[in-house]
Amino acid sequence: MGKGMSHLSKDDMRFLQEGTNFSKDEIKQWHKGFMRDCPDGQLSKEKFKEVYAQFFPGGDPEAFCDHVFRSFDKDGSGSIEFKEFLLAINITSNKGDPKDKLNWAFSMYDIDGNGTIDKSEMESIIKAIYNMLGSAIQDQPIESPQERTQKIFGKMDVNNDGVLSKEEFVQGCMNDRCLYQMLTADGDSSKE
Repeated sequence: MGKGMSHLSKDDMRFLQEGTNFSKDEIKQWHKGFMRDCPDGQLSKEKFKEVYAQFFPGGDPEAFCDHVFRSFDKDGSGSIEFKEFLLAINITSNKGDPKDKLNWAFSMYDIDGNGTIDKSEMESIIKAIYNMLGSAIQDQPIESPQERTQKIFGKMDVNNDGVLSKEEFVQGCMNDRCLYQMLTADGDSSKE
């Protein structure tokens, strides 16, 4: 298994060049690092959490990692292969297109996969974000996950049906810079 996984096929390289904003050299660098950390070519949920935790030393990113991992593991295999990994990195990086980011964020917030986000799903993700940020936000006055959810639904649920469709979610975020940054975990405010 190791030998076949150690190099990207021409088809995979072409697919990643067309499907991401990374250059051929960047893809090779990402692949090299991925194979160093995951010699069998599969990123397990445990390894993913271990890597993610390094970015949030003052918090507990476990619940958030579960949501992110689920949204990246497109085939539901319980591990992430390199192509899934790089497509996910592309979407979540500052190179990613804002609408692609929002579509990905929607799939992460739609925990049960039914095509809408209800208030309990939104609260669950917001709690996970708060836990992940941990000590970084403990000195700041923050709304409870329930209060934050109510505000988000107040702005986004245009037909007042108690759930957010993908269209409501994407449009709501595109119209509100603050919501966009919070719901996509994007600190870059240079988007148009």
